[in-house]
Amino acid sequence: MTDGDLGASVIVPVLNEEAHIEGSIAAILSQRFERGLEVLVVDGGSDDRTPEITERLAGEDDRVRILANPGRRIPNALNIGLHAARGEYVVRMDAHTYYPPDYIARAVERFGGGGVDCVSGPQVPHGEDLWSSRVALALSTPLGIGGASFRNATTEIEVDTAFTGVWRRSRLLELGGWDEGWPINEDAELAARIQEAGGRYVCIPEMAARYVPRRSLSGLALQYWRYGMYRAKTARHHPTALRRSHVLPPFLALVLAAAVLAPGRAGHLARRALLLYGGTVTVGTAQAARDGGDARDWVWIPVVFAVMHLSWGAGFLAGCARFGTPVAAVARLLGASRGHA
Repeated sequence: MTDGDLGASVIVPVLNEEAHIEGSIAAILSQRFERGLEVLVVDGGSDDRTPEITERLAGEDDRVRILANPGRRIPNALNIGLHAARGEYVVRMDAHTYYPPDYIARAVERFGGGGVDCVSGPQVPHGEDLWSSRVALALSTPLGIGGASFRNATTEIEVDTAFTGVWRRSRLLELGGWDEGWPINEDAELAARIQEAGGRYVCIPEMAARYVPRRSLSGLALQYWRYGMYRAKTARHHPTALRRSHVLPPFLALVLAAAVLAPGRAGHLARRALLLYGGTVTVGTAQAARDGGDARDWVWIPVVFAVMHLSWGAGFLAGCARFGTPVAAVARLLGASRGHA
């Protein structure tokens, strides 16, 4: 098959994915997509059995290609895959996510309708062990989702970012691919850049993909700390990328600090605000309980909420200190609020 005949290049960044990689590649290769595809496995230096498994799979199927990622970071891997890709469309897929068998075909069909630069599906949490199941329960609620509308779309909606997704290769090359200054939040930075250039992101329910959340509270805390930190950087460089929901976790982190440290009336007001947050978490826990789990899970769901919100909020504040406060983004939100008052 020549480059001109190839429909899609699937980029899969990996690092120590021996538990998932064989099943993931098999699922990608079984995508119902008539125009043909290749799978670019971009390895950041795995020291488990991932290289052994992927080399064997590449030997068994010439659609699988193995590429090295010396930079080890995700945006580096994506750019390596982008520049090696031969397909008309570039598809980002994660090794620990389950995609529907017509994921690529649905996206390409939607591109045929015009007016879009990225097509993706809802991000559906799928627990596989004790803690990933508890995190998945929390993420099934509005309190866990926040303002991320791409997580629960039931009809086609326009979104400000995407979970993985599909792009035209030519468009990504035109814009320079992913910015490697964003080791985290690279998807939101790319989306902001495309939208500033007049592009549109859409999310369609038929492309819903199940992903496995973090399997420990410490892993969840580190993940959300990084998300918050680099969201501050994204908002500083792209003010339209900051949503109202993004400012609530850092506000919560400041309220907690005030409740512990502030004297007098300020501390009292902060503690009352924490009680309000506690009530909100109680409602969120009740919503999560309706989706499954048992009493032991329900006891821990408030902890999951607190870890997500406080880690993200503290990370955002650390990002402001490291990259600069996104003044223009906050001013834009305040202006929008006054405009709707």
